[in-house]
Amino acid sequence: MQHITTMVDTAACEMFRSNCPLPLRDYPHVVLSHGGGGRLSAELVEHVFLRAFGRPHAPLADSTPLSLPGRRIAVSTDSFVVRPLFFPGGSIGDLAVNGTVNDLAMSGAEPLYLTASFILEEGLLIEQLVRIADDMARAANEAGVSVVAGDTKVVERGHGDGCYITTTGIGALPADRNISIDQARPGDVVVVSGTIGDHAMAIMSVREGLAFESTIRSDTASLAKMVHALIEACPDLRILRDPTRGGLATTLNEIAVASQCGIELEEQAIPVDDVVRSACEFLGLDPLQAANEGKLVAVVPAEQATAALNALRANQLGRAAAVIGKVIQDEHKLVVAKTPFGANRIIPMPVGEQLPRIC
Repeated sequence: MQHITTMVDTAACEMFRSNCPLPLRDYPHVVLSHGGGGRLSAELVEHVFLRAFGRPHAPLADSTPLSLPGRRIAVSTDSFVVRPLFFPGGSIGDLAVNGTVNDLAMSGAEPLYLTASFILEEGLLIEQLVRIADDMARAANEAGVSVVAGDTKVVERGHGDGCYITTTGIGALPADRNISIDQARPGDVVVVSGTIGDHAMAIMSVREGLAFESTIRSDTASLAKMVHALIEACPDLRILRDPTRGGLATTLNEIAVASQCGIELEEQAIPVDDVVRSACEFLGLDPLQAANEGKLVAVVPAEQATAALNALRANQLGRAAAVIGKVIQDEHKLVVAKTPFGANRIIPMPVGEQLPRIC
């Protein structure tokens, strides 16, 4: 693929970078897009939370490595506000467990413990709460983690949308493991573990009452075992990320910015289920921006790409794994895809999220 600097001059890149969203100061109120994982989320974190709490000692990522006397751990926390609470392939319960387990796994940690906090709305059926708890227990057992602490609050009817869950995870991290979002190098390849957009379209089909030729199921699952096999197969694994809110587009843009590089994609190589693709086309959505809950993106040295694919495809969750692009040297830090027609298009960081309340 022709290098991006031959297609886009400096002025155009600056215009692209400075395009939406408006600065945070121009938003007097929180809007839904502030929680979408795109540019507005980054603005909120940068100008509110990092300003108040300070910058972490490591790049912002799915989980944070911490050094304790005699060992290292990884810590992650996440909140889940999905609507509806139950959907094809999962529920807010297993989503809350798998989401935090996967965040720990993306740092190369072995997930061990979770805490769970519930905000319940008055009127939620006990039967539904039991189902949510059972789904969490099953997912925790499958992921090999224990739920060791928790809290419950109840809010008035009309103030909680049924159930919100926050989970915090702790995992063991080997002392010599350095998998970080800023480690990509020109010449590395980008690998995705399977079809993208399944979770977002599963939620959308239920939420809007849409019927397609076959049921779209969420991909929510624990990736910890597959990650372990991938690390064993690729000793020089650079980056692991799970493309949740904002989808593949957000994840790749975050990697490009953190690693000070560009990424070239082959659009035809990106696996998308045919029904999911049709659903996205029908709804006018981009599958690259659609949320996933059981997929990972890995950046590995080119010479270890075959080993990475073999490790992923040996797991049921990684049967559709594919190399989708490569890392290049690019001062503009852009993500560009070559289309089936031979043209090149910039894949921007989404402003917000195509679908709110998706995870």
